[in-house]
Amino acid sequence: MADLDGLDIKLNRPEKKKVSKGYEPKTNAPMEWGMKNRLSRVINPVTGRTVMLAVDHGYFQGVAVGLEDLEETLLPLLPYADALMPTRGGLRTCVSPDWDIPVVLRASGGNSLLGELSDEDLAVSIEEAIRLNVAAVAISIYVGAPNQHRTLLALSKMVDEATRYGIPVLAVTAVGKDLGKGAKYLSMASRIAAELGATFVKTYYCEGFERVVDSCPVPIVMAGGKRIPEPEALELTHNAISRGAAGVDMGRNIFQADDPAAMIQAVSAVVHEGLSPKQALKMYEELKAAGSGKEKK
Repeated sequence: MADLDGLDIKLNRPEKKKVSKGYEPKTNAPMEWGMKNRLSRVINPVTGRTVMLAVDHGYFQGVAVGLEDLEETLLPLLPYADALMPTRGGLRTCVSPDWDIPVVLRASGGNSLLGELSDEDLAVSIEEAIRLNVAAVAISIYVGAPNQHRTLLALSKMVDEATRYGIPVLAVTAVGKDLGKGAKYLSMASRIAAELGATFVKTYYCEGFERVVDSCPVPIVMAGGKRIPEPEALELTHNAISRGAAGVDMGRNIFQADDPAAMIQAVSAVVHEGLSPKQALKMYEELKAAGSGKEKK
């Protein structure tokens, strides 16, 4: 018979300090432990938000301004990023395995700026992703573009394979050139991605962004998009977060900023601390003046 005295000892112990329950997905569907654990490495389990640093531009662009020396660019920025989004080549050659940063690996490819951008398919196997110890994989879909069918099937295939090993899939949405970047088609692309099994979705900010977020049953991360002045990028970040985004995946508006290290800290303060654009800009200017990090040449 069990010793009931032990029960009194357990009940009389001091109450333990409460800790975060971890990131709760925006879905009623159950999530396996490994999947949830990896996702909680990308999306901060305390705030439920993320600042991802996108540096995968080379897979279709070649050399991007600010990424000529990827390792040099990353060194002052990674301490302030929640996750890094590189290509496998960039990861292997420019990211030290000693750096403790969750990786969301670019796993689609096959296009370039010289051709049809939607001409894309799976470019990295799930076995390769596992070898690289990634936290998640990223696949682009092109809704309303010439190769829509292939990219949607590629997403479905990767969801099948990644789910088998508990690896989250980020669907990166793009729409046909003639459709524009409005809520109607970004909402359609995001919902299709979720319906096909994406764990979370990356899409652009637009007027009516809350409609995109509300109609998507999985978390939405805002794409940083083209380079804009720092005040506008901070305003963009604030607008996306205030309208329901789970974070940002920003590249050019960080590594092409006048002071990239100051910029990523300001963006993070908006995302995780709720700073207003005005407060974040003041923070950026103060850090820049103090020489927070390596400035753009």
